[in-house]
Amino acid sequence: MKDLRIIVTGGTIDKVHDTRVEGLSFSPDGSTHIPEMLRIGRCHFPAIELLMLKDSLHFDDADRDAIAAAVTAAPEPAIVITHGTGTMGETARFLDGRVAGKTVVLTGAMRPFSLYASDGEFNLGGAVVAAQVLSPGVWGVMNGRVFPAERLNKNVEQGRFDA
Repeated sequence: MKDLRIIVTGGTIDKVHDTRVEGLSFSPDGSTHIPEMLRIGRCHFPAIELLMLKDSLHFDDADRDAIAAAVTAAPEPAIVITHGTGTMGETARFLDGRVAGKTVVLTGAMRPFSLYASDGEFNLGGAVVAAQVLSPGVWGVMNGRVFPAERLNKNVEQGRFDA
């Protein structure tokens, strides 16, 4: 089994319903739901690094550079990145070729973990397993499927990821 690190960058998976604005936002205390999700799944071994909590629609190349630097600096050979679905494919393609020698898997959710019937736990569990068994490279795991970086695309009309 490969040692594994989860790098948290934000996205819907980590949002909560904010009654002040009647919409979704990140927790006011700056916390992530990832430790709770792992605890529920009795998954105790990954290191967790909270890099940022940001909506990926607002990512720029500086954010992606920070993600690439975190991946490169991590001692673990397997990395899961929690990420917003809006630009997940763009970030995967940005990282591809910049983080050689590691297995990097991006994942996220269409519905926040904090709300009923989230896909977040399913996707995170799939990503944790995939990062341990896939060959080095950049991948995405969403909706029970594994995609290489170049084919990781969100189908907004269908509400899922398709090749």
